Amino acid sequence: MRLKKSALPTWFKTTAGLTLGIIGFIIPLLVTFPGLSFAGHLALGIFLMAAVFWMLEPIPIYSTSMLVIFLQIVLLSTQGPLFSESTLPETTPRSAGDQLWELPTTAIDGNTIYIKQSATNSEALEVEVIREGETVFVRSEVIDSNTAIVANSRHKLVGYQPVSYTQFIGTLANPIIILFLGGFMLAAGAVKYNLDKNLTNVLLKPFGTKPMFIVLGLMIVTAVLSAFMSNTATTAMMMTVAIPIAMQVSKEDKFRIMLCLSIPIAANIGGIATPIGTPPNAIVISALNQQGIGIAFGTWMALAVPLVIILLLLAWGVMRVLYPPTATSFKLQLESKFDKSLPAILLYFIFGLTVLLWVTEAQHGIPSGMVAFLPIAGLTVTSVLAKEDIRSLPWEVLWLVAGGIALGISMENTGLAIWLVSNINWEMFPQLLLLLVFGFVALMLSNFLSNTVTATLLIPLAVSMGMSGIAGEGFSLIITSLVIGISCNIAMLLPISTPPNAIAMSTGYIKTPDMVRVGLIIGLIGLVFIIIFSTVYWPLIIN
Repeated sequence: MRLKKSALPTWFKTTAGLTLGIIGFIIPLLVTFPGLSFAGHLALGIFLMAAVFWMLEPIPIYSTSMLVIFLQIVLLSTQGPLFSESTLPETTPRSAGDQLWELPTTAIDGNTIYIKQSATNSEALEVEVIREGETVFVRSEVIDSNTAIVANSRHKLVGYQPVSYTQFIGTLANPIIILFLGGFMLAAGAVKYNLDKNLTNVLLKPFGTKPMFIVLGLMIVTAVLSAFMSNTATTAMMMTVAIPIAMQVSKEDKFRIMLCLSIPIAANIGGIATPIGTPPNAIVISALNQQGIGIAFGTWMALAVPLVIILLLLAWGVMRVLYPPTATSFKLQLESKFDKSLPAILLYFIFGLTVLLWVTEAQHGIPSGMVAFLPIAGLTVTSVLAKEDIRSLPWEVLWLVAGGIALGISMENTGLAIWLVSNINWEMFPQLLLLLVFGFVALMLSNFLSNTVTATLLIPLAVSMGMSGIAGEGFSLIITSLVIGISCNIAMLLPISTPPNAIAMSTGYIKTPDMVRVGLIIGLIGLVFIIIFSTVYWPLIIN
């Protein structure tokens, strides 16, 4: 999760954010947007409010997710006051001959009528409207005397099938949430029993004494840990290894800058490698799951790991050119002593078995969400993690992701997502350009917003395009979602772009221009490689 800092006074940011968010919520309630259902207007208000709150953070971003779920329960569920007891009013068309049918004027919305499909749902139908004074006729071949027409085309149930409040609350038990919870518990156990530090010491030893290879080793270890742990926690831990090294290097040596930049960059890139590495990955998988498209843990790694390796080497090469070290050798003082207590041994076993089952999901068929219950249950039943450890888990991240999932549900059910993308002529964009646009927008927004927020805002649009066919026959929902999610993760331009960047900045060894220079190069070149993978490599695995 990314926590943002702002140069604006807190009171100004809070006031402006609350004001703009409330205005965003109210506007769709006061203004009628053609083609958008009543429920879609409500969902649009929630969407605009959430977007502003997530961007400006007048309240914590996880609180915004809680508010989103609350508003959906109250305003959009069948148990809420608006849709608790309501049915569509219907009328029977009266034949006027020659495929003409007389209808009440309230049943006409422009050139559209709504055919009643069930007690609470309808389907729009484009028709030819003929007006003769106060009488309205429609011409259609598909209408007959048995067709039920919605008598009021502006009724609140037109274009919306209300869902139970459990649909929104249930996002907290979504398999993606459970997957993340399992990852959090493994990370907590690794920190508690120093498994992370011991693995770091072991993995760094083969990289010798040359500064350039020490940095490469640090980046590889950081990326590996970040694939299964929080990027922020990994960076904080790895900085405890990097800072003592930096302190032994002269102030004039650029090796200091390279060393401190390498950790956050590797953490951000490493999070791409697995579904649990970073929240945007979870948002991608969740959005695809809702469309009946599953990506196994191992399949995700097959898609992402080659790209991660290339991006790591790219970042290492860029820093090697920009910040060549003066020192020719440096001796690391590393010692590793693995905890041999029974709880630690149980942790090692559960950790290894869980990762093995995740990676081989395609072979055994057990969903990664089910596998995640192995550490959830195993680490608590065996008392490897105590209740204090459970309380300290980053529960706010789970709320944040759940709010994003819930928002996606309402955007799809109310027709809001389709309405948003239908107002843009996507057919004018070639598929390659469309991917580039999505990737670039995700990259740029994530430098200033939370990558989770950016993914939450953009991926539902991609889903709507894919399901509605607006983007054309060559559009791939899976590939487009991957481009968006991974592009969000390579945004590392500023100290505020990611918590790992902020942690690195706090060391005092690097300055903002250093971060901007490296982040811009890696971001833009990284986007090029993402597009290359999306057109050359990913289709081979997905198809």
